[in-house]
Amino acid sequence: MYKNALVTVSDKTGLVEFLKPLMEKGMRVVSTGGTSKFLKSHQLHVVDVTEQTGFPEVLSGRVKTLHPYIHMPLLAREWEEEDQKILREHNLEPFDLVVCNLYPFESHQETSEDKELVEWIDIGGPSLLRASAKNFFTITTLCSPEDYETVKEGTTLEERKKFSAKVFEHLSDYNALIAKRLQNKSKNFVLESDYFKTLRYGENPHQKATWYKKRNHRGLHQSKILQGKELSFNNLLDFSNGISSLIEFQEPCCVAIKHNNPCGVACGADVLLSVSRALEADPMSVFGGVLAVNCPIDKKTAEKIIHFFLEGVIAPDFSQEALEILKSKKNLRLLKWSDMKNFKFEKQTFKEIIGGILVQDRDHLTLEWNQDWKIIGEKPTPKIKEDLLFAWKVCAHLNSNAIAIVKDKQTLGLGMGQVNRVDAVRSSIERAKKFHLNKKEHIVLASDAFFPFPDSVELAFHAGIKWIIQPGGSLKDEEIIKKSQDLSVNMVLTGQRHFKH
Repeated sequence: MYKNALVTVSDKTGLVEFLKPLMEKGMRVVSTGGTSKFLKSHQLHVVDVTEQTGFPEVLSGRVKTLHPYIHMPLLAREWEEEDQKILREHNLEPFDLVVCNLYPFESHQETSEDKELVEWIDIGGPSLLRASAKNFFTITTLCSPEDYETVKEGTTLEERKKFSAKVFEHLSDYNALIAKRLQNKSKNFVLESDYFKTLRYGENPHQKATWYKKRNHRGLHQSKILQGKELSFNNLLDFSNGISSLIEFQEPCCVAIKHNNPCGVACGADVLLSVSRALEADPMSVFGGVLAVNCPIDKKTAEKIIHFFLEGVIAPDFSQEALEILKSKKNLRLLKWSDMKNFKFEKQTFKEIIGGILVQDRDHLTLEWNQDWKIIGEKPTPKIKEDLLFAWKVCAHLNSNAIAIVKDKQTLGLGMGQVNRVDAVRSSIERAKKFHLNKKEHIVLASDAFFPFPDSVELAFHAGIKWIIQPGGSLKDEEIIKKSQDLSVNMVLTGQRHFKH
């Protein structure tokens, strides 16, 4: 049973419904200006903060709860006799419930007038929230209406501690939001990030866009722009996706990206071979794309690159001869990121949805051949194993539904972003036939998720594909495996899918 509450809120959602039954049981409520009037309008008897302090609200309400007669009942320790003695001397009862949410600064941050804006910076609210949250041993502190229902019957020490943590997290976000706005870095707060650069526009010219960098993290912001037009929003998305794919490979590798999807991936004995084969994997789709390369660009590789229309190239370094050659493409963006190989992904990923954010563990791939994978059919040769693993890595970085057709660690046909798997298979086969018609033997296919029906296996067979790597797990697995055996199509089941949405 709560005995003495301090209530001061901007968001009055559910407040009356929460307080009324507690007050009917005898709980005393001390409240401030607007909140006090609101509760009284609902026939609830409250004690105005001025009655508690013996001092009027002043400075147009800027000073209300900043008073010893508010903070002593918040900070007094139940186990310290001296604290309790002081409360008795001043005829003060300790608070055991604090309900407070802050001025809605976020909804007013668009104002251009600083004198108007600063009035929405709460001072008293954060002070009393900090004080009561500090004293969670005896005080339940609520900073959100969503918690009202859970505390009606009282709280345990552990629950009060959790509410305290929530308060300090809320205050941290609130202070960071204000700091960002006053620094004029952005009118929108990006958690754990700092403003880095305003971009020309977003995905389309009518969209404004800003580049933030995560605090204390390696990333694309470390790269040095050597030449070319200003980086666009889409360029950065493509470069980021390219680096994400590139990190899966240790040998010389090139990833060509178009519209945030790999369109050509190849590894080779050296940088020239890997870049040449990535560009030739799908020369039509790479038009207007970007390249991500995991080793320095030399003269011969630059001579290959200038024959393609590209938006940009990112690599750990460029030789001086390569830079001289690439100067002929004055609009081509060249980014040097020396620290590329030291980049490590965070353990979680974040996606925005309407009204919220989704957080998940980052997908991780098996970088080496897994002996637990189930093989249906022939045992793969070392070379086939290499291609199956290569295709598996590439496929995981394509938007689902995704299919990768590969030979000699070069993508021949990629099908991605389809709403059914058989269309993804058709798309990848059509691309492979368009540019690699002469490559018909020892071709492998990877699927990021299981085949729901045998039709995809039949399409692969008619395209000359004899090896498939896929997770398995379909209700029709037995039927699909039977079809692959009937057609002499060998299959590797990994047991783990790699959707990317």
